[in-house]
Amino acid sequence: MASVDLRDNLLGISWVDSGWVPILNPSNVVEYFSERSNPFYDRTCNNEVVKMQRLTLEHLNQMVGVEYILLHAQEPILYIVRKQQRQSPTQVIPLADYYIIAGVVYQAPDLGSVINSRVLSAVHGIQSAFDEAMSFCRYHPSKGYWWHFKDQEEKERVKPKSKRKEEPSSLFQRQRVDTLLLDLRNKFPPTFYQPKPGEKPVPVEVKKEPEVPVETVKPQEERETKPPAPPGPARPAPQTTPNKPPPEKRARLQ
Repeated sequence: MASVDLRDNLLGISWVDSGWVPILNPSNVVEYFSERSNPFYDRTCNNEVVKMQRLTLEHLNQMVGVEYILLHAQEPILYIVRKQQRQSPTQVIPLADYYIIAGVVYQAPDLGSVINSRVLSAVHGIQSAFDEAMSFCRYHPSKGYWWHFKDQEEKERVKPKSKRKEEPSSLFQRQRVDTLLLDLRNKFPPTFYQPKPGEKPVPVEVKKEPEVPVETVKPQEERETKPPAPPGPARPAPQTTPNKPPPEKRARLQ
């Protein structure tokens, strides 16, 4: 298995030595940063050479190469250490910055890493939103597209299902039955009725309506009222044959 280079993952790690935290100050923070267990410290830097020769940090200005300096101090909690490439006593190139908060060392990200992280976070959020939106989308050939959210299912589960009342008959059937009952009532009126529940039925006087006489028209009047038929073509008179007498009987000669 290949070994993992820590330099590729410095933005995601931190380092602390709890023994130094109570005594940290601007005069010893660079020495604290140069501990060999610190993954951010480069042992090939000029600070290591000065440390081995027991020289002061002022000699770094006369050397060429990678070095670490204290850039900013805000006691007692914040210190910023810069890694830079010195080319001359007056010319340096910054390489990286490290901030120490309450004794914990972090590497400050560069502008490209910040933009890359923000863009990835935005793209991930947008992609997650699209995926979640697509999970609520439904399609059916007869209905088309519609949205089906989870909270609707929960509301439907919590909401008691009301049973739909089934009507015993339709409006047409009820009207038809009422008409038939009214006809029967008119033909056969009740002889008793009960004013209140539990009381004795009382007879009902039935009043017969006078029958309306049916007007009849005599056939003679109908004939008179009928208009005369228009004259038609004259029919020929029937031919009459004269009455012939029966033939006479003659005696036979013997």
